[in-house]
Amino acid sequence: MIAALLLTTWIGTWACAPSSADGARSFTNITLREVARVSIGGTVARVRFTNRFGSAPLVLGDATIALSRDGSPAVVPGTLRTLAFSGARGVTVPPGSDALSDPVELNVSPRSTVLVSLYVPGPTGPATYHHLSYRHAYEAAGDRAGQAGAGGFAATGTNWYFLGGIDVSGTRAAGAIVALGDSITNGQGSTVDGDDRWTDDLAQRLLSLPPEKRFGVLDAAIDGDRILTSSDRFGPAALARLDSDVLAQSGVTHLIVLLGVNDIQQAPHEYDATRIAVGLTEIVRRAHARNIRVVGGTITPYEGWSTYEPRGEQTREAVNRFIRTSGVFDAVADFDAVVRDPARPTRLRAAYDSGDHLHPNAAAYRAMADAIDIEHLGVPSRPSAERLGFTSFSVVMSALDRHGRDFQPKT
Repeated sequence: MIAALLLTTWIGTWACAPSSADGARSFTNITLREVARVSIGGTVARVRFTNRFGSAPLVLGDATIALSRDGSPAVVPGTLRTLAFSGARGVTVPPGSDALSDPVELNVSPRSTVLVSLYVPGPTGPATYHHLSYRHAYEAAGDRAGQAGAGGFAATGTNWYFLGGIDVSGTRAAGAIVALGDSITNGQGSTVDGDDRWTDDLAQRLLSLPPEKRFGVLDAAIDGDRILTSSDRFGPAALARLDSDVLAQSGVTHLIVLLGVNDIQQAPHEYDATRIAVGLTEIVRRAHARNIRVVGGTITPYEGWSTYEPRGEQTREAVNRFIRTSGVFDAVADFDAVVRDPARPTRLRAAYDSGDHLHPNAAAYRAMADAIDIEHLGVPSRPSAERLGFTSFSVVMSALDRHGRDFQPKT
């Protein structure tokens, strides 16, 4: 049975992007019970754990996966499964590395809520985590990974620690879509425990398609992320983490990119639209080399945010013209057109503003998900040899030559 499971085709149903190490948390003799709302279902599952930003080996003494009872830390009876690693009960994950569990048989329904529990004897040192999950996690003293009840578990925050992703097999889905983005894709402005990011809404929409035309949806966003520049505060830039957070995902066939606003509005400000366009094109080039179809998301408005400047707005508009008209992307999701105020397009619609004038709210996220053409996601990306070999700079400059000044910020 195990040999047959190892030969199955895997598709990602849930993921998060490790952002950094939490210098404020080092775990000792603790069980973490973390909650994840999956996208597609399957009959076999495996879990990826990560010590990508750790400074010491991470010892996982015990780990389990189960279905959650109503999103709580309580397990649905009969669904608790012990995770092994090459047949062993625990595993040691070196710094900078991930560990993938052995497969377990578990009937996971689409959009169900899964519990992953891991016991860390510790001390772990600064813990690799995904900052701001907008979903409560739970902790209990001692080894309680195999405990079905919620007793002893207390909600302790909204971060995912050491958890990288969940794959399933036994599904008819066509593949997985990765959403590469920043806080807008990560869900700032959404409801804590509400699972109403635009990626959640997209996963729900895809269930309207026949099973063989559905896709897993993997949210690879990090709050504050930029295309070009990494930072100690927000983590690696999108170009630096593309291989690990996108290209290495199981069964990935599509990539949706919504990035650029932080390159513009964060210090040091990037007001050269051509540099941002080169970065976006490099993402597309590397994805096409893996035959991944890429959808470009236009950058949403941010007038009223604390770092807004007219020059930044000009850059945003120039980058959006590039996304819409350059032909670099296989398709475009015009998020900007959906959420902007028609009377003042440099701002979010009042009904879609979370209140800070940068981050959309849950209603806006639903509208953004609706802007994605799910009927044509199944069209395969089959780039020619010429396209696979293009250099990012030459493609961008060719687009600039064709469109003249249209992509240049107005001075």
